[in-house]
Amino acid sequence: LWLYYISLICGLILDNMIYHRAVELIIIGDGRLTFHPGSQVVKLPFINFMKTYGTSFLNAYTNSPICCPSRAAMWSGLFTHLTESWNNFKGLDPNYTTWMDVMEEHGYQTQKFGKLDYTSGHHSISNRVEAWTRDVAFLLRQEGRPVVNLIPNKAKERVMEADWRNTDRAINWLRKEAINYTKPFVLYLGLNLPHPYPSPSSGENFGSSTFHTSLFWLKKVKNHIFKIDWFNKNHRSSFTKTKCLITKFNLNFIVGEIILTLHQLDLLQKTIVIYTSDHGELAMEHRQFYKMSMYEASAHVPLLIMGPGIKANQQVSNVVSLVDIYPTMLDIAGIPLPQNLSGYSLLPLSSEPSKNKRKVKNLRPPWILSEYHGCNVNASTYMLRTNQWKYIAYSDGVSVLPQLFDLSLDPEELNNIAAKFPEITYSLDQKLRSIINYPKVSASVHRYNKEQFIMWKQSIGQNYSNVIANLRWHQEWLKNPEKYENAINQWLTTHIASQFE
Repeated sequence: LWLYYISLICGLILDNMIYHRAVELIIIGDGRLTFHPGSQVVKLPFINFMKTYGTSFLNAYTNSPICCPSRAAMWSGLFTHLTESWNNFKGLDPNYTTWMDVMEEHGYQTQKFGKLDYTSGHHSISNRVEAWTRDVAFLLRQEGRPVVNLIPNKAKERVMEADWRNTDRAINWLRKEAINYTKPFVLYLGLNLPHPYPSPSSGENFGSSTFHTSLFWLKKVKNHIFKIDWFNKNHRSSFTKTKCLITKFNLNFIVGEIILTLHQLDLLQKTIVIYTSDHGELAMEHRQFYKMSMYEASAHVPLLIMGPGIKANQQVSNVVSLVDIYPTMLDIAGIPLPQNLSGYSLLPLSSEPSKNKRKVKNLRPPWILSEYHGCNVNASTYMLRTNQWKYIAYSDGVSVLPQLFDLSLDPEELNNIAAKFPEITYSLDQKLRSIINYPKVSASVHRYNKEQFIMWKQSIGQNYSNVIANLRWHQEWLKNPEKYENAINQWLTTHIASQFE
């Protein structure tokens, strides 16, 4: 199931009335699909244009591999445990000051179109109950497989109509509004692609969805689908491969519309463009759907910067993450950076030395942090990524054994070597604990989940058991409701072990 989404941010900055700079950010999925050498068979001219004339970050990561918490980190510049953005319906406070708010306070004209999802996403009671009760031994039914809606039109390009409406709104704003401003501005465009549409006939309880495409896009991908060794090596199904490629072609097409518009308005040479993702999608790597995992397909994201003062055709191997977007945006605008940010500006890694005259006060650490606390897993997950190693710890660091991967030798993450190299495992765990007291954070999430479930249960009253039984994936509840009610009660009355405190 293709469940990550796309966003596009672009902005236009007027620097002392001398030249324009635009900042544009597009959010897509798994970064390896964009940058991996084996993907060069796929011709993505506008994305390749950005790579040729900009800087590519080869090791960029999400700070939480799910939509809302990831975007909360990107818009706040803070790690997930600092904002307590635990899941897809608990992100930033609606009044939180984002980097765009700061830029507006400093005289920038700001505009947003499309999908945001950094305060909360649109998610059902099923999603919420699944997240809150993730420690309870439920047997959940598998989610319904997506339905394909093939439009029999060889000329139909705009199959994701809502995304194209928002893209057109952004383009019209550039043409009619942005070009006439006498002060700097920032434009954000959020896309839903490649999220499939809900399947109305299935309803919420079935969880199915519809992937829209047309003969136009199938023709685009038919000559690529079995040519890509990297796809085949990772055992993606033909259906999943097709969706990956269709998504890439669609994105390239939309990116091209924005780039061509900037060119036509004589702004492209005065424009800084940033292209990145909130998370990836496993697409059956490690036999898993969705994101919600620290494996590369889920946690690794694309990141490109192109524009005046940015090094062309440059590849950066440093590990970076989405909390770096906040300080980068302010750095581009010349706005002083707050002291409490989790991230660091990307400009020292991507800009020409003569263009980056600002003194860098703090050296970038050689690691990034990612964490996950939402549904579909029964333990909070923490990932420390360095140049060579990926260390993954779970919950309290004891109940579930950690994972260690040497990505230089094992890029597909097939061999967990944590037990083989105990000294390295211990050292990385100590480093992780120095960054975040993760057993304490896990305990906070446990308490939050119980509190939220109790509040929901009280709002439902005695009928809560029947409500759960009819949620999306809880059909097993109907067979033995007393069993699951007792499991809920035991979970609610069990104290968190002292090792979490």
